[in-house]
Amino acid sequence: MTIHWCGTGLSAIPGLRQLIQSGAPVIVWNRTRAKAEAAIGDIQSDIRLFDLEKLAAVIKAGDCVVSMLPADWHLPLARLCLAQRANFVSSSYIAPEMQALDKDAKQAGVVFVNEVGLDPGIDHLMAHFLVDDYRNAPGYDRENTLTFTSYCGGIPKTPNALKYKFSWSPYGVLKALLSPAKSRLDFKDVIVNHPWEATSRYTAPLSPPESFEVYPNRDSLPFMRAYGFDQDWQVKTFVRGTLRLEGWRAAWADIFAEIATLRFPQDTARLHAMSENLWAENAYGDGEPDRVVLCVALKAERAGETRYHKTYLLDAWGDTHSSAMARLVSIPVSLAVKAVANVHFSPNFPPNFPPNFPPGVHAAPSDMTLVRAWLATVKNLTQYCQRVDHLL
Repeated sequence: MTIHWCGTGLSAIPGLRQLIQSGAPVIVWNRTRAKAEAAIGDIQSDIRLFDLEKLAAVIKAGDCVVSMLPADWHLPLARLCLAQRANFVSSSYIAPEMQALDKDAKQAGVVFVNEVGLDPGIDHLMAHFLVDDYRNAPGYDRENTLTFTSYCGGIPKTPNALKYKFSWSPYGVLKALLSPAKSRLDFKDVIVNHPWEATSRYTAPLSPPESFEVYPNRDSLPFMRAYGFDQDWQVKTFVRGTLRLEGWRAAWADIFAEIATLRFPQDTARLHAMSENLWAENAYGDGEPDRVVLCVALKAERAGETRYHKTYLLDAWGDTHSSAMARLVSIPVSLAVKAVANVHFSPNFPPNFPPNFPPGVHAAPSDMTLVRAWLATVKNLTQYCQRVDHLL
């Protein structure tokens, strides 16, 4: 298998370097050769200008294409892989158009793995761990009432006036705020047109505890099934959301007021103008550390008594080698590539571990052997990563 890694943006480098240094056969494709050489030229000589036709000419059956390009490239690359009987990996959410390739991928005998970055990705692993742990806990009971929350955010290590800084173009952040969010609260499925309007306060069980602002993101409800919740479980609350520093909503008040007047795609130009202004004023400086906080919690109650309550959380920040965001997005991607190749370069993996991904379209793994191995790797990428048992 040859790995064709497409894209050398800020979130791609640590995982890419790890793959190259592990001895994996990698060809790097990027739209700007100089940028790729600056990032990995000291350890990689095979760097090529990204071009779909040139890529198609060299892909062989059984190869793996990694897309760290903008999301609109994922589908064309996946379709190319389908035609060439190659595998595909990305960190992005599985779009309906990607899921529609599942049947063809199975017939072609190829694996398309998505949602293996930070969020989505590591959050999925933590959720799978907690659900499995709950099923095997003394307090497990099908009649329990369940509360599940998953909050993730990239935030500045040193807060600024906006309570947020950007590692890349703010356009994606602004566009996401135009999308409604769906979650479950107090046994009711709730939709909010503007996610920030549902902002609430959350105290993360860090050491010491720290309070953040959180809001729901996208449609949380399909992930109940994805995380292995049984249909007859009594789910009171289920929210996947975004985490921000305290004071974020107030700091963004003027931005929200403008976003509320926009429509997509009609007002794309205004959205781009807002993005450019935010980028000019609130981008990370050279060497400035970022921070990532992720908290996934599952609580089970019955008759007023808490039967199970654990939180899996991490806190990481950038260092002289990479940003926290880059490590936590790209290294799980590299783990997915290794799983697809059934080649494991980490001692955390058992020898001769069978392929975790059969042909078809997949998200992050749910097999507990691989979940535990990946989470062990993730722990080494953070300054703090713990499972908190609130009943102890």
